[in-house]
Amino acid sequence: MLLALAALAGLSACTATVAADAQESVTVAQALAVTSAAETFPADQPTLSVTLPDYWAQTRPGYEGSVWYRLRFDTTRLHAPLLAAYIERACSNAEVHLNGHLIYSGGRMRDPVTRNCYHSQLVTLPNGLLKAQDNRLDVQVAGSPLNRVSARQRAAGLSAVTIGSLPAMRALHERQVFWNITVPKIIAVMLVVLGVLLLALAWVRRLSYLLYFGLVAIGGALLGMRLWWADVGLSNVAVEILICVLSAPVMVCSVLFLLRYGGLFSTRTVDRLLWVQCLLVPMSFALGGTNRVFSVSTLWYTLFGLQIAAAAAAFLWASWRVQRQEFWLMSFLLGVLVVLVGTELAIQYRLLDLAQIHVIHFMLPLLFCVVGLRLVQTFAQALRAAEGAKAALEQRVREVTSEMEHNFALMADQRGEQIAEKERKRIAADLHDDLGAKLLTIVHTSDNERISTLAREALEEMRLSVRGITGKPVRLSDALADWRAEVVQRLGQAGIEVDWDSLPDTGDRTLAARAYVQTTRIVREAVSNMIKHSGASHCNVHCGVDVDDFQLVLQDNGHGIPLELDGKLDRGHGMSTMKQRAKQLHGQCLVESGPGYGTVIRLTLPL
Repeated sequence: MLLALAALAGLSACTATVAADAQESVTVAQALAVTSAAETFPADQPTLSVTLPDYWAQTRPGYEGSVWYRLRFDTTRLHAPLLAAYIERACSNAEVHLNGHLIYSGGRMRDPVTRNCYHSQLVTLPNGLLKAQDNRLDVQVAGSPLNRVSARQRAAGLSAVTIGSLPAMRALHERQVFWNITVPKIIAVMLVVLGVLLLALAWVRRLSYLLYFGLVAIGGALLGMRLWWADVGLSNVAVEILICVLSAPVMVCSVLFLLRYGGLFSTRTVDRLLWVQCLLVPMSFALGGTNRVFSVSTLWYTLFGLQIAAAAAAFLWASWRVQRQEFWLMSFLLGVLVVLVGTELAIQYRLLDLAQIHVIHFMLPLLFCVVGLRLVQTFAQALRAAEGAKAALEQRVREVTSEMEHNFALMADQRGEQIAEKERKRIAADLHDDLGAKLLTIVHTSDNERISTLAREALEEMRLSVRGITGKPVRLSDALADWRAEVVQRLGQAGIEVDWDSLPDTGDRTLAARAYVQTTRIVREAVSNMIKHSGASHCNVHCGVDVDDFQLVLQDNGHGIPLELDGKLDRGHGMSTMKQRAKQLHGQCLVESGPGYGTVIRLTLPL
């Protein structure tokens, strides 16, 4: 819309400049008119005095052919070195004679007549043919009646003629040609490029609303060719009917674009009814005949306008509910469109006079360009959003894939652990049922005390191993009870008194089966060393639990480890095995000993 505002500002500035340059011009608004197709003005025929502009629809309804106009003017007040005549409108074409000499022709004056309804005529007046007074300017106009054209702007007629300096008249002519011909040409080229782009996007993305608007853009540009394509090669009535017939599919695509873009997907019945109009338009002209072209065209244009207005209202209603930003922009553009179409219909129904500058010819294509650029912008934004969503989806897929791989690895580990657990249970059952039964038989049937003792110890070790193999966690309170019972029994049999410091309630805290087995073996090794080597009479056992660790301390009152065994402590008393077991459990086993104060074994394990 900035382009439109700049154009209107330029139009105002240009108008002011031309008005200043045209102060010494003469406007001829009275003429003698003769209905004739003669080569020159038929002076021998009766003439009729008319006031310009002369619209044939009012002065000679239904007439088609040529009319001669004789205008008289003086040059006494015109002091320009070179004069020109400016004819704002001579529809469809004109030839000009000055004092009996042909000085200008706009094209063919016989059917098919050159179509110059939107072109102003600039006629240079040769100084050698001019007189100071009573100059005769004869203008022959060839045109069609209102009933045989599809728009009032192309009905035959002649505007007033302005005579002045050539530079001033050229400025008027160039301004009119610029706004009525050049600007629509430029915008039409933009529309074709934009339409092709939208059709390509519609083909790639399968978006129907882009397809329809691309067709609207290209169709509107093709219809605009009537403004500058003067020599069509067809009869005037055929061209007028063709313009209306070609307008039908452009209108249908406009309605379908508004419905699709607003998310109002019409039914097949509605679509078919819209497209059936494209067949009804030429049929209506065939029934109405060539003498009712204006009536039939006006009826269809009115119907087209009502359909577009209804589709625009439906689109605005839908966009108001979904996207307010799009609503305000499109409501403004559609409002301008309604004003333009309403103005054009008012001209056709003679509610408004013909304008010098046909604003709809460049404003309507300009609106199409703005809407097309908005569609491209919306498409680009949607594409960026889709790319962002795609990147987010890819990131999410990577995260989910990583999570699935992690879960799969966990499941594989769990499956392997389940298989291993099953195998451990099978081995534990075999040991308990086979080896355990045999060892128990030896314990009860052997007459050899040593063999029976070894079998009993092996049986206890096997039971401990079986308990570790099964992998079932052990409550800390139950583990402490087992260790206390075994320590008190073994040391009591060796004559060593035991003081056991009981722990407060440990709740539901547990030890892993492996930790329980290894700790039991460490305690047994410590008790065995105490019985064999310490010579102690008393042992104090202390248990402690903090947030993360469990601590077991065994202290005797024996004579300690001799100095000569200090360097061989680990090797001679199984300390290395005890420390290694504690290390495997991520804990530690410390031995403190010296002559005279006994031995202290500190076992610390993580819970």
